[in-house]
Amino acid sequence: MALSRLFIANRGEIALRVVRAAQALDLETVIGVSDADRGSAAARLADRALVLGPGPAARSYLDAMLVVQAAKASGCDALHPGYGFLSERAELARLCEEHGIIFVGPKPDMIEALGDKLRAREMAAAAGVPLVPGSGEIASAADARRIADQLGYPVLLKAAAGGGGRGMVIVRGPDEIEAGFHRASAEAQAAFNDGTLFMERFVPEARHVEVQLMGDGQGEVVHFGERDCSVQRRYQKVIEEAPCVAMPAALRTQLHGAAVSLAQSVSYRNAGTAEFLYDVARQEVYFIEVNARIQVEHPVTEMVTGRDLVQEQLRIAGGQGLSLRQADVVLTGHAMECRINAEDSTRDFVPVPGTVTRWRPPEGEGIRLDSHISEGAVIPPFYDSMIGKLIVHAATRDAAIDKLAAALDEFVVEGVPTTIPLHRKILRDPRFRANQIHTRWLEQDMFAKTPIAGET
Repeated sequence: MALSRLFIANRGEIALRVVRAAQALDLETVIGVSDADRGSAAARLADRALVLGPGPAARSYLDAMLVVQAAKASGCDALHPGYGFLSERAELARLCEEHGIIFVGPKPDMIEALGDKLRAREMAAAAGVPLVPGSGEIASAADARRIADQLGYPVLLKAAAGGGGRGMVIVRGPDEIEAGFHRASAEAQAAFNDGTLFMERFVPEARHVEVQLMGDGQGEVVHFGERDCSVQRRYQKVIEEAPCVAMPAALRTQLHGAAVSLAQSVSYRNAGTAEFLYDVARQEVYFIEVNARIQVEHPVTEMVTGRDLVQEQLRIAGGQGLSLRQADVVLTGHAMECRINAEDSTRDFVPVPGTVTRWRPPEGEGIRLDSHISEGAVIPPFYDSMIGKLIVHAATRDAAIDKLAAALDEFVVEGVPTTIPLHRKILRDPRFRANQIHTRWLEQDMFAKTPIAGET
């Protein structure tokens, strides 16, 4: 069935992005907002805005039943969860099914399975996808020591239900294993109400490479190339780019094949991202997890493929299937994205809510800004600190770096501190230009040698 009215269960730039994609397909749009976001750009652009509740997310955006009831009451036949909030909660997808609303994403059982990293590893292994050498569930600190002795140090303890670096601890030797186990388990329990852990061999200078997938739910899957997301701080991506030019062509083909095989084996539906570690020293790729939603960094893929991934999501949800075949996906040039957060670099990047008193974003060919901010916008204290994503596209990686650096120099934001100075420093660093980076490079190398604090 074709969709007619879409409910957007999110806020900020992704809510605005979904509204625009839906309206381009002539869908009516209804957005659920908190009281703090009733005057937001997405609320103004949507055909209708419904206030879900007060500012705190637990009483608005994170109340699954409230969200579904709002979608039902406003006559929506589909719901797009965006990313973050409830986007990877099987509960929301299941409630949508129960109330006759199409969930723009995977089936609830698939979200549940992929949300458990141990189950996801089992699914990947069954599909013949290479895994980081590791373990199943770890029952105790003694169990962890035995497994670590077999794998060889260093090892990484990880939360089975985790994400975002929570419940993740590097253990470099036997004397650290007991404390590391208890710390990781406590963090996992606090963050996910599940202290289950497993272990992987730690790859010291790995790159984080991910493949954008789209499936029709019937076994047909198309990939849209890969993204390199190796510039990270505290396991959070800072700069993303497409493609990963550091990877040899043969390994890139293997990566794409592994991601597609996994998605086909489970008849994956809608958008998803298969994430991998790229062990540069061994020239091998290892499966990490699948994110069962659209990603923050999807614009770099859109820039190199010329495809609107959110519109593709909506077509699949409406029963139209995939609008293209693998041969139709052609990558051109290089794209790069930096996440701009309202954070104070002089105070360990603490989020800073406030009013944006001046907003002068860059413009020009090959420059895209995904943001819900304008001059006078208020950044509330209740949510993630990201206020925009600056994306550029150019013929080569070097040209993309030059374009992004110039765009950042033109970008004027006043009223709140931002991470723009951090991005300027990264782009000026010769190691970034030479593509000599890994997932710990920013914290381990650049921060140590090039302090961010104090730059204006």
